Amino acid sequence: MSQGPRSGLAAVSTALLAMSRHLEVRDVLKTIVASARELLDAQYAALGVPDDHGGFAQFVVDGVSEEQWRAIGPLPRQHGILAAMLHEARPERLADVRKDPRFEGWPSAHPDMSDFLGLPIRDGDEIIGALFLANKNCPKPEGSCGFTEDDEELLSILAQHAAIALTNARLYERSRELTIAEERSRLAHELHDAVSQKLFSLRLTAQAAAALVDRDPSRAKGELQQVAVLAAEAAEELRAAVVELRPAALDEDGLLATLRTHIHVLDRAHAARVTFVGRGVRALPAAQEEAVLRVAQEALHNALRHSGAEHVDVTLDRRGGGAVLRVTDDGSGFDPQRIRRAGRHLGLVSMRDRASGVGGALSVESAPGKGTTIELEVPGG
Repeated sequence: MSQGPRSGLAAVSTALLAMSRHLEVRDVLKTIVASARELLDAQYAALGVPDDHGGFAQFVVDGVSEEQWRAIGPLPRQHGILAAMLHEARPERLADVRKDPRFEGWPSAHPDMSDFLGLPIRDGDEIIGALFLANKNCPKPEGSCGFTEDDEELLSILAQHAAIALTNARLYERSRELTIAEERSRLAHELHDAVSQKLFSLRLTAQAAAALVDRDPSRAKGELQQVAVLAAEAAEELRAAVVELRPAALDEDGLLATLRTHIHVLDRAHAARVTFVGRGVRALPAAQEEAVLRVAQEALHNALRHSGAEHVDVTLDRRGGGAVLRVTDDGSGFDPQRIRRAGRHLGLVSMRDRASGVGGALSVESAPGKGTTIELEVPGG
């Protein structure tokens, strides 16, 4: 606010307009953090959205490079000052966060921070996030905080509008998910009707061909040719439906964001801790992205429904021009050879088919009591 009321008001207006332009939750979070850091002239800013397991469902930073962020490691847990903002619901303005009795340290790669300003983001009585800044870019006399009461008031205004923007974005995403679900239901009904009719015709024609084989081979041959035509039409109907049913989120958000969102939902829905790390993956051809997503979904389903795992870790890394997906759980594991001999496959056949269909390779490592790792490698385009 030291720039004067007119320039301060203009800066706030710019920040609020930037927040209102986005509908995706991730984009809203990034805009809030960047706006807060710029508005209050801080070196670092971050926003955490808590989950129900003592961690953060989403954690967005500004002022930290991608390399620094990767070196820092896993997302923080809800402890220390972060926990205070989430559970006590009051602002925190500190001259040196490191000297606060609640401070519990940070990873070795974490940037050094001193003066600190943090605020909870509230939607009514619910705390939906924590917004905080560190290292005000200004001279700081010994023992004093660079952030002022004016800064706290300004951040409070921003936090109130951030709550509105974040709630609107969540409502938008929920509405889009419902729309997608309704569209898929419609397509499923259409697919059922169209393919059922084709299969019914194919069955009758095959029965007619079987009845004519002995007494009228020529007519039987004609009926068999019609069977081939009907089978080809049914296959084309299925192929067209599969194209229409390609996950809409892949087209709109890309593979990394789609996987991250899917895993976030699973983490909230299951007792097991489900984590995701994506590193350096470029956009892949559509068929390969869909294969990676489907294999991840199948592997996660097995881990969460059948293995009794407490932790499931998903990573997606760049390898050459392609990518490697790895889904690892600490569950009960199994003997792959025994599963195969027993005629069960836990979705492994469909996963291998998806892998080979895009020129990829799938490997499964598991043993009773040792957990399971499923790895899929796909080439680039």
